Amino acid sequence: MLKCIATFVRNEEGASAVEYGLLVALIAAVIIIAVTTIGTNLSAKFTEVADKLK
Repeated sequence: MLKCIATFVRNEEGASAVEYGLLVALIAAVIIIAVTTIGTNLSAKFTEVADKLK
């Protein structure tokens, strides 16, 4: 039993999957923030243009 636990602790195969998961989550967060910011700025710009057309 102790040998199985020691093997499990030394096994690093799953570490790559966790690291890739964290990278994907970070990239997704950056994309969401960027799209939200761009959307807010575009909405403000369209509102400004619409107000000037009135």
